[in-house]
Amino acid sequence: MEPTTSKPQSFKGVVVKTAMKDTATVAVSRYVKHPKYKKYQTRTKKYLAHDPGNTVQVGDRVTIVACRPISKLKRFKIATA
Repeated sequence: MEPTTSKPQSFKGVVVKTAMKDTATVAVSRYVKHPKYKKYQTRTKKYLAHDPGNTVQVGDRVTIVACRPISKLKRFKIATA
């Protein structure tokens, strides 16, 4: 039997803040249907992502990938800018 390897969780989002050292705040939006009213709405969540060297700027579209915990709130790293 072959061992199964799963891909780490990944999201696409927009960089909204780069004020911290080696960290970027990425806003990830998803389009969901309201269970009661059946109306579609956009829900946004912000993630802290590891960005060594501060390579991204505010407004860049990036892909973030889950990794080992880097700090108390950082669980993602920036894969592509």
